[in-house]
Amino acid sequence: MTQPGFPQTPDSPVEPARTDGQQSWLDAMKAFDARRPDLPGEHLVVLGLGVALLLSSGRSRSILGRLVKAAAGGALVARAASGTGGVARVARVISKVT
Repeated sequence: MTQPGFPQTPDSPVEPARTDGQQSWLDAMKAFDARRPDLPGEHLVVLGLGVALLLSSGRSRSILGRLVKAAAGGALVARAASGTGGVARVARVISKVT
């Protein structure tokens, strides 16, 4: 119910506009990545890079270097598993086999 002179408000709450430029840039990059087609072998390359970083993290001299390499390697392995339908695709293959 609206009163004269007041705009009609929607039933669902409206999300406030973000003022953080970095957050909107990150959202734009995620949207672009979700729309683009997969490259052949992309997940295998990312998985290989992630595993290589995880293995090289144990040989780093500094603790900070180990942490950075391990975090980046773990992120790449997770990206290889979940990027643009990776987990869903694996689940479909497993469900067809079993």
